[in-house]
Amino acid sequence: MKQITLRDIPDNIAKAIEKKSKKEKLSLNRTIISLLERGAGVASRKKSIESLYHDLDHLCGAWSKKEAEEFEKNMKSQRKIDEELWKKTG
Repeated sequence: MKQITLRDIPDNIAKAIEKKSKKEKLSLNRTIISLLERGAGVASRKKSIESLYHDLDHLCGAWSKKEAEEFEKNMKSQRKIDEELWKKTG
């Protein structure tokens, strides 16, 4: 495996990587490789349990405020409880 040395990593990036590493309980090395894989658009050779449920993370925060409000407005009708459906029969 190839080794790469990075210099002059901005403080905000280093802090974000460290935070992600702690949150996902991964080493800094594994966290950086994961970020590079995602950024390069290549799949990880082995799926770890930690990343099992992160397949939609890239969508998080992708909507504008207007789009999110429109979605919530449209979801209201689906969140209504149909009382007739829940009545006890016979």
